[in-house]
Amino acid sequence: MSVTITREAGVGIITLANPPVNALNTALRAALLAAVRALEADPGVRALVIWGGAGCFVAGADIGEMSRPPEAPFLPELTAAIEVCAKPVVAALGGAALGGGCELALACDLRLAAPGALIGLTETRLGLIPGAGGTQRLARLVGEAKAIEMICNSQVLAAADAQALGLIDDLIASDLLAAAIARAPETPKRRVSALTPPPSSPAPAIAAALKRARGVPAIAEAVRVIAAANGPFGEGLALEREAFLRLRASPEAAALRHLFFAEREAAKVPGLAGIKPRPVARAAVIGAGTMGAGIAAALLAAGLPVTLIERDAPAAQAGAARVSALLRAPGAALSATTDWSSLSQADLIIEAAFEDLAVKQDIFRQLDRHAKQGAVLATNTSYLDLAAIAAATSRPADVLGLHFFAPAQIMKLLELVRLPTTAPDVLATGLALAKRLGKQPVVAGNAEGFIGNRVYAAYRRHAEYLLADGALPEQVDEALEAHGFALGIFAVSDISGLDIAFALRRQRDATRDPAERYVTIPDQLVALGRLGRKTSAGWYRYTPDGQRHPDPYVAGLIAQSRTTPAQSFTPEAIWRRLLAIMANEGARLLAEGIAQRASDIDVAFVNGYGFPRAKGGPMWAADAHGLPALLDELRAAHEPPAPLLTLLAQTNKRLSAWRQDGDTP
Repeated sequence: MSVTITREAGVGIITLANPPVNALNTALRAALLAAVRALEADPGVRALVIWGGAGCFVAGADIGEMSRPPEAPFLPELTAAIEVCAKPVVAALGGAALGGGCELALACDLRLAAPGALIGLTETRLGLIPGAGGTQRLARLVGEAKAIEMICNSQVLAAADAQALGLIDDLIASDLLAAAIARAPETPKRRVSALTPPPSSPAPAIAAALKRARGVPAIAEAVRVIAAANGPFGEGLALEREAFLRLRASPEAAALRHLFFAEREAAKVPGLAGIKPRPVARAAVIGAGTMGAGIAAALLAAGLPVTLIERDAPAAQAGAARVSALLRAPGAALSATTDWSSLSQADLIIEAAFEDLAVKQDIFRQLDRHAKQGAVLATNTSYLDLAAIAAATSRPADVLGLHFFAPAQIMKLLELVRLPTTAPDVLATGLALAKRLGKQPVVAGNAEGFIGNRVYAAYRRHAEYLLADGALPEQVDEALEAHGFALGIFAVSDISGLDIAFALRRQRDATRDPAERYVTIPDQLVALGRLGRKTSAGWYRYTPDGQRHPDPYVAGLIAQSRTTPAQSFTPEAIWRRLLAIMANEGARLLAEGIAQRASDIDVAFVNGYGFPRAKGGPMWAADAHGLPALLDELRAAHEPPAPLLTLLAQTNKRLSAWRQDGDTP
């Protein structure tokens, strides 16, 4: 049973039971609607309480149902039945009331919550807007401006903050259900739909929301529909429902649903069922530069004591200061030292030294002497051969790649790189660490660049080819930004520094295929001291206020370097070309077994490289665009198509569904 009914002191108690989060699937909606109507018709019942159990309420809709045609009863029918019920209805929020769960609570006459409860309308994360009166009721409680801010940002409020706004009436420190039962009979009917929105000035909130929309139509629709709360409730409700159903069928919503499931699937690794992670009570980080300090800050923020190891005392002190600055407070659980013997206390050791194989191998030799048995030995390398690093220690089973993304204390992606020798419980420890840090894990095999940097290198290389063939940096960036990237690839290069990519190219010089096309323009910029934002000039020039501007000097340099007549590229042609390159490199990773599944590549590129969420990732977007068309783009770019991409295009199968664990499309 998804719903049970009990009665106590004239109060009908509806308990929801659809574990783990009481998702509002068809069965739960039907049972809840029937319970509300049965208790309304029961003369012995004076009031109703809707209760999700201790630590729970309703954490939203059943996302899996959204890819199928809607089934009755629909959520608006349920919220309407609660609001028009002649008897008072109390929502007892023991935990998360999100999305449809929040709409359910807003339809009630009184909302009581445990201190740990959460509330919010989070539908725009999935390319939707609330569809059961949420836009109209929220605006009537908090005003148009605040409703726009909350809905467009998918804000989740803690119970105390929600109470301050009037979304929750009271916080109940203990025995929430008993309090709800006691107060329900004395609660007057208080229909939110009858309220007038409090005055507000929505213009700044509208401007901020539309600026952050990044190709998600739901944001503009939310702004439009929320404004209708200033008129009759019924009209606003009809407008909301029409927009919700239209958005539900949109390609953006489908892409975001894909990512919703892909991000959860990425943490699942075949063969790890029943494998327990090793306990991690203390961590150590070797190297306290920008990346090492960020990693240490992330570990400390997750409650792990951290020891920083540096080459000398001044570097150790500087590293500790760097970490404290990131945390904006001295880290009581942080120690910085040059004493390698202190590593004997660490359960997890992360090497974050300079990206040089010899340096990293020397560190791992020392770990053999100083790390305790059973400690996980991790490296943060971005490109280097993990097997060569692991070979420097006598315990390769303990070695794992933990590739953080800068800034490590902020960026969500964490690439876990495993070797055939990596022990299953070491990989399980990495996955548990990602969860503890609030990171999105993606598991990769050992190859240069792993998943993310391997695809990014191909993407960047072909962006440079576009320059050599006739495009300008600003044209490439504008095409990417028009398709939802926050920044184009050349603007990103200026932020990270052209010298970083230059150093990586020099590392590859000895192994680069002599037949590979090589564009010298970025090398010329580095030779001129144009390293990006830090020198106020790179692909762009930068004014003192940090604004970027196309640079005629760079355009001239590019023109001089061309050996063939310049071609003309439309923004759409640029987008198609670079999407084809990303998808093709992803297909190679799948064929080589470096990526477990195509959706992992989507997760990596969305969470680590700024690929627009509303397009689902490069593999999903490739399917949406059509694989045969992308094969044409590859031929135009003189790039050999990956056999897997060709096969799927010929068999009319989806690239984004391809998996390594036997469940292939």
